[in-house]
Amino acid sequence: MTVSKAYDVLAGYEEYTEEGELVFVGAPQAYRGLFLIDKEGVVRHQVVNDMPLGRSVDEVIRVLDALQFTEEYGEVCPANWKKGDKALKPTQEGISDYLSH
Repeated sequence: MTVSKAYDVLAGYEEYTEEGELVFVGAPQAYRGLFLIDKEGVVRHQVVNDMPLGRSVDEVIRVLDALQFTEEYGEVCPANWKKGDKALKPTQEGISDYLSH
């Protein structure tokens, strides 16, 4: 429950009783959360689904590839980017060059 609480994906909530005791209300279940964290410890991507909704392994791999590519080359991955696709430099000139091709 510690990790689920830390990433705010724990269903239910805590409240204090009249005696001042902190108790959990509801069934302590974790939502389907996925977090990609960079080398510096920064959350770069997160997705949280409700209990009945599954996640896409293909999308996780695509975003992980994009994160690794960005860390290695410093370029920006556009929408729907896949490993092997062209990326762009994070400048106005880079965007213009990308869009002109």
